[in-house]
Amino acid sequence: MPRVAQVPEPLLFELSSPGRQAFTLPSWVGEEEPCLPEFLRRKIPPLLPEVSERDLVGHFTRLSRLNFGVDVGFYPLGSCTMKYNPKAAEEAASLPGFACLHPHAPVSLARGALRLLGELGEMLGEIAGLPAVSLQPLAGAQAELLGLLMVRAYHEERGEGKRRVRVLVPDSAHGTNPASAALAGFRVTEIPSDSRGQVDFRALERELGEDVAALMLTNPNTLGIFEEGIEEIAGLAHRRGALLYGDGANANALLGVARYGDMGFDLVHFNLHKTFGTPHGSGGPGAAALAVRAELAPYLPVPVVERDPSSGEHRFSWDRPRSVGKVAAFWGNFGVLVRAYLYLRLLGAEGLKKVAESAVLHSSYLRHLLEPVLPTAYPSPTLHEFVLSAARLKRERGVRAGDLAKALLDRGFHAPTVYFPLVVEEALMIEPTETESRETLEAFARALREIVEEARREPERVRSSPHRTPVGRLDEARAAREPVLGAHPAGKGESGAKAKGGAEKKEFS
Repeated sequence: MPRVAQVPEPLLFELSSPGRQAFTLPSWVGEEEPCLPEFLRRKIPPLLPEVSERDLVGHFTRLSRLNFGVDVGFYPLGSCTMKYNPKAAEEAASLPGFACLHPHAPVSLARGALRLLGELGEMLGEIAGLPAVSLQPLAGAQAELLGLLMVRAYHEERGEGKRRVRVLVPDSAHGTNPASAALAGFRVTEIPSDSRGQVDFRALERELGEDVAALMLTNPNTLGIFEEGIEEIAGLAHRRGALLYGDGANANALLGVARYGDMGFDLVHFNLHKTFGTPHGSGGPGAAALAVRAELAPYLPVPVVERDPSSGEHRFSWDRPRSVGKVAAFWGNFGVLVRAYLYLRLLGAEGLKKVAESAVLHSSYLRHLLEPVLPTAYPSPTLHEFVLSAARLKRERGVRAGDLAKALLDRGFHAPTVYFPLVVEEALMIEPTETESRETLEAFARALREIVEEARREPERVRSSPHRTPVGRLDEARAAREPVLGAHPAGKGESGAKAKGGAEKKEFS
């Protein structure tokens, strides 16, 4: 059943009425001339809706109830680790000492925040099995770019910068990997998967020439499969003079169980907003940590948080002449880092290991329930996520993976990732995470089974899903290419009250 009522919500300008106010700013008090420079002062009052506080709060509260989030229901978005996160982490991030700390505050007034950064980096380095960490990147993709810039600096210092111009990326990798490599100035070569869904070692061996700077590897990969030959792959890369970059977006399957450094990775990033206590989506908030082996540490962005060997206190290290420079202002997305710190402190080493074990158990159980409904793409065992294929259903009944995903919305479940990874035809990529109950997993499996049965009986009904959500089937391609970004009627200079209007069709800019 749908989780929200299908009630149309007007725009604030359609609720607007002259003279209504939600809040009144006080008159200017102080100097005769405001401190705001003349060129920054508005000459014409902004066109804003005129609504009461009651209407304003009601409008946004109703909109919030139309959204689906990790606090509302199951969010099996494969490859993204969308799990419920503890509210204690939110409380910690809102503590005034953290939330109100100015980024320009001197270190003498921010000792606690600096200690938090230092200890978080040390914990993440231990989890990664790599000694040096930067918390500066604001997203996983930015950490990838940073890592590849460090790879470039590493090879240039050894006189091989002009020769090592390629980066190898498996076809099961995350989509940001080739984009990050290209942005860093490398040519990208794709490595195919074998019949098991793992890197084709023979193809890798052929491509790993002396012009390769790095191999970017997601492990477990985007199919949810662990690369069984990872140590052999790392050894081959190193013998050929290349570095091994680890995309840790799927680290939720390995926490406390296996470490990237022990596998032979030279550098790896973690998505803190996926794995360590902060929900993500709709563009943020994001944060990432990049962990590297000792030989790469000199290239980390400044400043690096380190311990003073004499006092044991944490400090900023700015004197790093081989650094690739900053990749973000100040010290990273600090609020997310606070959440990650508390998440790790709450769980401890044993709790973190249980997270990975539970995530793999839940995924394996859900795969067992769903394989009779839709086949998996590869026979190999999977860890935290798995990929089903609706290719046969498409051929027989004309129902695609995206149609199944839309039909799940009618049953109160968020859709899984569809059509990715690209190596699977009509892919549905499902990651249940460790935070869902057995009852939820079984209810999701029942729902998908019912949808597939309905698709065989009434394919047109499934193809036209969803039917009971606040918004029906959208033209997603047009929405991406022609977004409607404005908040008031296009070309209207009158007040919001005049924009209220009746039932005539309106265009918005």
